[in-house]
Amino acid sequence: MFNPPVIAVVDDDEAIRDALSDLLLVMGYTCYVFDRAEAFLAADAPGRFDCLITDIRMPGMSGLDLLQRLKTKGSTIPVIVVTSVTDPLTRGRALAGGAHAYLTKPVTDDALLQSLQTALPNRDIPADDEEGPADA
Repeated sequence: MFNPPVIAVVDDDEAIRDALSDLLLVMGYTCYVFDRAEAFLAADAPGRFDCLITDIRMPGMSGLDLLQRLKTKGSTIPVIVVTSVTDPLTRGRALAGGAHAYLTKPVTDDALLQSLQTALPNRDIPADDEEGPADA
């Protein structure tokens, strides 16, 4: 039986949360959304989520603070940052802090899905080709 990867999305912008959630659900992932990093941390448990997609700028705890908190807890969850922050210093801090990928908004569906595939190399990723492989 196929168990799709479980993705957590943390972003204070409701439109972004909805768009990411819709994309992930259509692609066959299971998705949970959180409007703040603190809400995600309250729901997080080892093994509950396979990947985290987070913004940088949010009220309360920032995405960078969230990365640091996860690292301090010893979490190995892959984190994909999706943000409007284009500053190279912030990008460098995120990647040095353990982010798997740093994507700037507006992010294309293909870029996000590629990052998910590389973040989850040992998981069954939903197939984007429902017709199956082409005959050779």
